[in-house]
Amino acid sequence: MRFEHRGILARATCVVGALVLANGLTLDPAPAQDKAYVMKIGLPTINDIPHLFAKNFAAAVERDSGGRIEAEIYPASQLGSIPRMIEGTQFGAIQVATIPPEFFVGVDERFEVLTAPGLVDAMEHGQRIAADPALLKLMLGLGANKGLHGVGLYLVEPVGVISRAPIRHLADFKGKKIRVFASPFQTVAFDRLGVTPVAMTLGDVLPAIQQGTIDGSIAGMGVFVNMHFYDAAKYITETDQPTIFIIVEVSKKWYDSLPKDLQEIIDRAGLSQSLAINEPARKMFAEQRKAWVANGGELIKLPPDEQSTMLGVLASVGEDVSKPKPALHEAYQEVVGAAQRARRSASQ
Repeated sequence: MRFEHRGILARATCVVGALVLANGLTLDPAPAQDKAYVMKIGLPTINDIPHLFAKNFAAAVERDSGGRIEAEIYPASQLGSIPRMIEGTQFGAIQVATIPPEFFVGVDERFEVLTAPGLVDAMEHGQRIAADPALLKLMLGLGANKGLHGVGLYLVEPVGVISRAPIRHLADFKGKKIRVFASPFQTVAFDRLGVTPVAMTLGDVLPAIQQGTIDGSIAGMGVFVNMHFYDAAKYITETDQPTIFIIVEVSKKWYDSLPKDLQEIIDRAGLSQSLAINEPARKMFAEQRKAWVANGGELIKLPPDEQSTMLGVLASVGEDVSKPKPALHEAYQEVVGAAQRARRSASQ
């Protein structure tokens, strides 16, 4: 029976071949535009603004590509730690990474400029900074020679400092070991507050707080709420400095393999969804603050005079850190310019 099936199949193939030749047709593969591409999106957090952005970005790309790009979303560091996701994106194993830009400092130190304290006055101000054309040109082009293609930049939320013991005054920072992002702009800033800054990837933070290895950590409200940090520490001091941005980096190796029309879809979706996420980000931040309190946590503000003192102490961090390095200083000045333009546009 098996042999008979092969014989029938062989005769059928000959008939099909004859018909193809008779009608002047070909048996070429499907056109390139019909090829499906898988787009894996990696991010370190879950159920927050970066996760929502990833969903919206994926939906836009799938819709506009007519399904030629199939998106898969991997939140909560399912594709590895932040450094591994960055490497995977550079090498093409991961197609898209949505991560705070300062974690790309090993690729290009200019990625860290947005973490300088004192740049952002409020969420709306930071959102205008992220949409500034000159700043976008700078930030999205930084990794071009290192396997990265930037397509989007947006603000998530201000930073807070979670701690095992309450930090109600500037003096309470002194002697604390606080986790920071991997950027001199943050390590120098917290050092000036009397803190021992500890650079640490997100996945290690909660157990480090639980074990007492560190006294606290900076992060966004979405991380604290969605990853149940209130089980380890109850206090968040809302310093609002610095502010968390997310940059959307596409693997250049993968991007270059796409037809031009799909490249344009990726670029367009990255920019449009970076703007579309602004209102949901403001709304979600307000909801997460309420959720923290509802779960037994406490939100703390420094006294107004001490908040002003803190901003004064941190005001020169960006200039002092960047000035010895011309390229970094130029990038920092570009961010300062974007911040000034955003203030002017709000007052008009």
